[in-house]
Amino acid sequence: MLRDQPIARRSLLKGMGAGALAVGAGGFLSACGSGIKGAGSAASTGTITIGFITPLTGDLADFGASDKFVLSTVRALSAYTKGFKVGGKTYKVNIVVKDSQSSPTRAGQVAQQLIQTNHADMVLTTSTPETTNPVSVVCEKAGTPCLSTVVPWESWYAGLGGDPLKPTTTFKYCTMFFFGLTQFQGCFVPMWNRVKNNKEVACMYPNDSDGTAFREGFEPLIKASGYKVVDGGAYADGTTDYTSMISQFKSKDCEIYSNCPLPPDFNTFWKQASEQGFKPKLATVAKVLLFPADVAALGSLVDNIATDSWWGPYMPYNSSLDGQSASALASAYEAKTGSQWTQSIGSSYALFEVAKAAFGAVSDPHDKTEVASALHKVNYTGMCGPINFAAGPAPGVGIIPPVGVQWKASTGKYPYVMTVVDNSLNKKVKVQADLVPTNA
Repeated sequence: MLRDQPIARRSLLKGMGAGALAVGAGGFLSACGSGIKGAGSAASTGTITIGFITPLTGDLADFGASDKFVLSTVRALSAYTKGFKVGGKTYKVNIVVKDSQSSPTRAGQVAQQLIQTNHADMVLTTSTPETTNPVSVVCEKAGTPCLSTVVPWESWYAGLGGDPLKPTTTFKYCTMFFFGLTQFQGCFVPMWNRVKNNKEVACMYPNDSDGTAFREGFEPLIKASGYKVVDGGAYADGTTDYTSMISQFKSKDCEIYSNCPLPPDFNTFWKQASEQGFKPKLATVAKVLLFPADVAALGSLVDNIATDSWWGPYMPYNSSLDGQSASALASAYEAKTGSQWTQSIGSSYALFEVAKAAFGAVSDPHDKTEVASALHKVNYTGMCGPINFAAGPAPGVGIIPPVGVQWKASTGKYPYVMTVVDNSLNKKVKVQADLVPTNA
């Protein structure tokens, strides 16, 4: 999920944490001292202000493409229109939206604006460490409750200064829900095991924070699963010729493929791989092909490529706000927008469920310490299933297990659809089709 500039570090922790901390050193964080806590007139108002930061424009816009729909849906729910009952009093709810523009610096700046100008009682943020990490750093420093999603938990945790290998640090104001490298292993390896192969894995990991995280954190998990790693090398983002990498994968007869590149880079690689005869038995991809817009550029080359899915109409979950099912929410999105559903609908929706649950557990919605404490104690079931922030794997981290899906050709309205082929990490989700080798 990470998209960042190349880094020259061997350490997984440094690689994942550097981005957010460097943003803080740029200047905007210095203005966010603890004196902001409870700033302005917010403490005396009858309105709860929730900030929402998401990449609506820029390179990460695919992640935020469904957020306008989610916002309009949530704002229309009686749970929000009637206000939150807190401590025997009903408070109006105001949601203030900020576009990170896919820039870490911009994400931190708008977080500061929400805290200082809008007097946000809580900040919600989503979609890649470039958005969530700088926002979380600002909120932790300023003493403002913050909830993040769609970011590997290790990257988020390291970005705040924690050690994912020894996750004992509690960040007082920040929480998140999603999954991490262990869940990638639990999602991808069972699919590998179901395809007869020689256990040689072609790894396409770039020289950026994504590549560092996967190279230092995921490759050991590949080896621990009984597979051999063939690392194609830390190539530069934007590379246009992958001939040498493809030749290496072919020479090692790699029958499994793993990646975490930028979508345009994968498209270039995958087309060249097809032309040059590299056809692994199963391709499992991370960061790319998460959304329908990514699929269109590859056409038939996307057949049976596998990836992870954290939400979809196949999830057996319902809204904690109005009882609507995941299937109904996906259908409502397609009816309103004319576009195919995306995974981000569920995770963004869940942010607002958790926010309401936390505010409902306090006596004063403007007491940021009390609200932050309530966030850490949220344990509920909603649009993304059960989320328990006290269950770990680190303090304030809730895990939503992904399922394995393949993109399969469809005779319906949309040419390709995500289809569940493995539920090893979440047995409550029904398998919809057999796993098929990518180049069957």
